[in-house]
Amino acid sequence: MNKRVLIIDDDEDILDILHIIFRDAGFNVVISNTGEAAENIHMVNPDLILLDVRIDGYPKRGDQICAEIKANYPKKLPIVLVSAETDLAMLANECGADLYIQKPFDIYDLLLKVKECLE
Repeated sequence: MNKRVLIIDDDEDILDILHIIFRDAGFNVVISNTGEAAENIHMVNPDLILLDVRIDGYPKRGDQICAEIKANYPKKLPIVLVSAETDLAMLANECGADLYIQKPFDIYDLLLKVKECLE
């Protein structure tokens, strides 16, 4: 069974790259350029979420979305913050993210860390 990864980022180029990388690695990939996908998490049913912190055009930040999912979603759901924020480590710790990856990132390192998170 393929693992499903939900990727939420407002940068279409990042979404395209990550979609290709994870699809080619055998993942079932769902992408969203808004945070609205997080409101329908029970319908998407991901095994892991890659989440940007700043999502243009959406009222909540990624760290707020992360905290809400961690507080309200019954299933243990790994969340990886992927952002260029300078205080990313602190944000990830405060919202309960399982992992954080600084942008710009190494694609192979990101893929490896996601696979480790899903084990």
